[in-house]
Order: sequence, then C-alpha cells, then structure tokens
Amino acid sequence: MKRLILLLTALVSLSIYGAAQQTDTNTGSSAGGQTASDRAPIPADTSKDFWDGDDPNFANLITHPFASKKYVQRHTQPIRDRLNELDQLTSESSAQIKDVDARAQHGIQLASEKTSLADQHAADAVNKAQLAQTAATLASTRVGDTEQKISNLDQYHGTAQTEIHFRPGQSVLSKNAKDALDQMAVPLKDQHSYVVEVRGFSSGKGQAAAAASRRMADSVVRYLVLTHQIPVYRIYVMSMGNATAPGQTRLTGGRVDVSVLKNDLVGAVQR
Repeated sequence: MKRLILLLTALVSLSIYGAAQQTDTNTGSSAGGQTASDRAPIPADTSKDFWDGDDPNFANLITHPFASKKYVQRHTQPIRDRLNELDQLTSESSAQIKDVDARAQHGIQLASEKTSLADQHAADAVNKAQLAQTAATLASTRVGDTEQKISNLDQYHGTAQTEIHFRPGQSVLSKNAKDALDQMAVPLKDQHSYVVEVRGFSSGKGQAAAAASRRMADSVVRYLVLTHQIPVYRIYVMSMGNATAPGQTRLTGGRVDVSVLKNDLVGAVQR
C-alpha cells in the first residue's frame, strides 16, 4: 500500500515538473524574442534525471516535486536577467526617442521661423512691387500730361487781325493806321503767351517789291515797340513782296497784315 502511494506521488511530481519545464521554456523564448539584445537565449533545463541535482533520499523525494526556493531561483533568474535587460533597453530607447523628438521639434520650429521670415519677405516684395507699379502709373500719367502740354505749346490761334494800307512808294503810317494798331495793341499790355505776326506786301516785282514790303512792315514794328512797348521777341516779321493769295487782285500800293496769336494753355500755366 505504501509503495502504491509512493508511486502515485512520484507520477504526480513528474507531471508537475514537466509542466513547469514547458512553461519555463515558453517564457524564455518569448522574452528573448521581444528584446534587441545580443545575449544568447535562456538555456533549456539540462537535467537528465528526476532528482535534478538533489540527493536521492526520502526527504527530497517528498519536497522535490514542490518547487523549493532554490529551485525557483535557479529557473527564474535567467528570466529576471532578461527582464532587467529589457527594462534597460526600454529606458535607453525612451531617452533616444525623447532626444529625437526634441531635435525634431527644434527643426520644426526653425523651419516655421524661416517660413514666416520668407512669407514676410514675400509680402514686403509684393508691397514694394505694388508701390513701384503705382509710381510707374503716376509717372506715366504725368508724362502723358506733360507731352500733351508740350504738344499744345505751339497751338496758337488768332485773336485779332487788321490791315494797314499804304500808298504806292510810301511807308509812313497814316492816322487811320495808327488808330487800328492802337486798338490792337492796347489789350496786349501786361499780357503773356502771345506773338504778333507782321506780313508786308508790296506791288512791283522781285527784290524791289520785297524791299518795299519790308520797309512797310518795319514801320509797323517800330510803332508797336516804341508806342506800346511790345517786346521785339514777340514780333515775327515776314516780307512777302508782291505775293498774293489765289483769288486776290494784285496790289496797286502796299499792305501790312498784322495778326495777334495767343496760346491759352501757356497763359493759364503762367497765371
């Protein structure tokens, strides 16, 4: 009977021992696969007999199947070593991750600052381009206005005209001629932007007619300058000789056409 009890006890112990060995092997394999360590896997149990190093006596036969403290330490120490190594690797990885994250955040911040600076420079460039475009448009407008004004500087139009007639061979002004010149010249006092065109015509031919028309025109000019103080540079004299316009009859004496030409644009600017 005692032998039967001992045999059953031994069978139960063998079953428990085998299950424990299988659990230790699985745990070791799992721990080794989850770490990045170069250490060798947890060595498998190399016991070849039931006693596993214990003395083959009755006391060990009773206590051996139940894991003793030494037994547990012997089989769990490799697992503890790997767990400690795993904790160390995890701590190192966490520190590296924090370092990489800090550098990434710093790089992102620098990139953001450079992007903001680039955006600011782009905005400044756009503002300067708009200012330049506005200035160019304003300059173009002013140039157009100036060109228009310049083109209008020589746009004179007649405001007064009279004819001074002379007898053949004479160049002295008559009273009627002086009255006509007075009526034309008085409104020109203190005026600007005008010219007086004096054209002399005479009967005859060739150089004699040209000289006679010049003498009559000069008498008109002298009267305007000496009597009404009209500047000489405002008087334009032409000796036309015996030239006549189509449809006109030839002169029997002499004639001087006097015209006042004004430029209203120049007068407005001067005022």
